Amino acid sequence: MPTETSRSAPEERLVNLVVALMATEQGLTKDTILSSVAGYREQGSAGASKDALEKMFERDKENLRSLGIPVETIGDYADPDDLREARYRIPTAEYELPADIEFTPAELAVLNLAGGVWSESSMSADARSGLRKIRALGIDVDAPIIGYSPRVNLREPAFAPMQRAIEQGRVVEFSYLKAGEESARVRRVQPYALIEYEARWHVYGFDLIQGDVRTFLLSRIVSDVAITRTSFDLALREGAGERALTGLAELAARQQALLEIAPGTEAALRLTRRATPADQGIRVPYVDVHIFADELASYGPEVRVVEPGELRDQVIARLERTLRVHGTGAGERS
Repeated sequence: MPTETSRSAPEERLVNLVVALMATEQGLTKDTILSSVAGYREQGSAGASKDALEKMFERDKENLRSLGIPVETIGDYADPDDLREARYRIPTAEYELPADIEFTPAELAVLNLAGGVWSESSMSADARSGLRKIRALGIDVDAPIIGYSPRVNLREPAFAPMQRAIEQGRVVEFSYLKAGEESARVRRVQPYALIEYEARWHVYGFDLIQGDVRTFLLSRIVSDVAITRTSFDLALREGAGERALTGLAELAARQQALLEIAPGTEAALRLTRRATPADQGIRVPYVDVHIFADELASYGPEVRVVEPGELRDQVIARLERTLRVHGTGAGERS
């Protein structure tokens, strides 16, 4: 039975091709595509002839065009009709919204929720590998448009019962392990809304034990969600999602990390999309120091935390833990 590395599915090959063609303004030659884009590269390694690979590319190109994706062919600048060294690209301008379009806060909240269905992980490891190979050839590669391979993220087990409780207006109970604490505590909550923020699901509601509204990360619920018979006024749900998103955005605005990142790396691609320039690197807002530290540590030497000190310490602790597990040779910049 052929493995995925030896024979990529046509759908995945098309997605990888779209990512590659959208990532560069100057376009890619056919030879670059066949040697760098996953799906073609594996076929070539398995012994497929160049003629067969070129025919596969031509079919894929026409399939994309039939789907309404504008694959441009750029000929020689001196002789546009000479296609021997043609370059191919997908112009990102075809997907940009007009500058005069504005959204209300409610519309942005709906779009943000819908965006949770499209994950950055939709760009496969093979697609990212292809972009690195293309960049290594000295070809400028922009941050790709993420989301051309729709993938609905697997939700936490707490999602479905929490959703039922919100619809029924019922109080829930669950054990919640707060970051930095060793043991979970039982929470009793009136759940008003499920919201997606920074690719993570939260429940927003009134904590009956603390006597105040709270936002809980679903991934930190460590028990089954018990839906009680105690009900609450359904009118409390009105506008709850928008209030929760506003609160998280305000918290993120108050907590900003000053980072130095290595250009042309995965860290640069991902972090600069939500950052603002600073005199020393970039500033990136964040909500949860522990979750953000997990992300930054995953980039290894590609990122260095300048401030705040708490975040820096958390990243260093994770890198040191990785070093202890894997032995010497795992360097760190933070």
